[in-house]
Amino acid sequence: MRCAAIGYGAGMRIVITGASGNIGTALLRRLAADADADYESVEHQVVGLCRRPPDQGEPYEGIEWIPVDLADPGVDKALAPVMEAADAVVHLAWGFQPSHDIDYLKRVDVGGTRAVLRAADQAGVGHLVHMSSVGAYSPGSDAGRVDESWPTEGIASSAYSVHKAAAERLLTTYERSHPDGVRIARIRPAFVLQRDAGSALLRYGIPGFVPAAAVRLLPVLPVDRRLVVQGVHPDDVADAVVRVLERGSTGAFNLAAEPPLTRDDIAKVMRAAPVHVPAAALRLLTALTWRARLQPLDPGWVDLAFAVPLMDASRAREELGWRPGTDAREALAEAVEGMAESAGTSSPALRPRSVADQLSRMIRRGPIGSRKLP
Repeated sequence: MRCAAIGYGAGMRIVITGASGNIGTALLRRLAADADADYESVEHQVVGLCRRPPDQGEPYEGIEWIPVDLADPGVDKALAPVMEAADAVVHLAWGFQPSHDIDYLKRVDVGGTRAVLRAADQAGVGHLVHMSSVGAYSPGSDAGRVDESWPTEGIASSAYSVHKAAAERLLTTYERSHPDGVRIARIRPAFVLQRDAGSALLRYGIPGFVPAAAVRLLPVLPVDRRLVVQGVHPDDVADAVVRVLERGSTGAFNLAAEPPLTRDDIAKVMRAAPVHVPAAALRLLTALTWRARLQPLDPGWVDLAFAVPLMDASRAREELGWRPGTDAREALAEAVEGMAESAGTSSPALRPRSVADQLSRMIRRGPIGSRKLP
């Protein structure tokens, strides 16, 4: 793959974990676009690591794909030769399902981060860009938006949040004990929304027997009126990652587009009437249906949505020159359109969703929230 020169000069080897996912796909798109726009671009070797490598086709062609499951006990040995000549590592891989198998998710999320960090250190990699999340933050306050100094202890009832916070602690411990080691940057995006992730969002959030078109047929949106969250498009996240690589930046960077999304904003995009349902009642319903294996979304996501703080993205603007090209409402509209149309890519992680395929997988392997692997 031809990429425009990034940071460390010509001939970089960039290893990207989770390269076939939502943000990974956007990053590959960005690298390819940069190469097409730069007549003086040089050859860089981009290595994509993921559990299920995608078929060829944009933006996945020309990548060296290596199948790796970060939950495997021997993943350190698999990563060692890959990292050996890497100039930079972008760690995007993360597990969301099966939500009932917390042990597996912890092995992927926390154990996988530990393995990537260890392999990067042993190989002498110069720069690691770790994809964290707003979910790593402790609950917000009434004091307004928080910057990168806000505590990252997570939301205790959300496995996703707990694992994001634990992964950041691994990075902090490493930095303190290896002051001359791998330089580390942490990207903390808001909820990442795009059209191509529509099918993935449906698979992870609603039962397999519900058709995608139902997204546009909801007459009401029963959500607590207090809901306010932030969103960002993955193309803008990818832009920040490239800027971090270019500058060799370290430390944490909040990423969020304007404006914050309210319950009414979400209802408008979904063409549904907003109806106030207290967060506690919504959580109870989510918990009951999740425990009954009727839907794959665990109740920790409800807690997360109402607890995470609103972020101040000033550091990314000032130090990286980062400006989101898509506002939050546009990103949300893209994602909802993508869900309604079962949008996706040739990547197994983002494959287009169909009820027939979902039911077939459910019969053969069980619900996505419980099966051995998603």
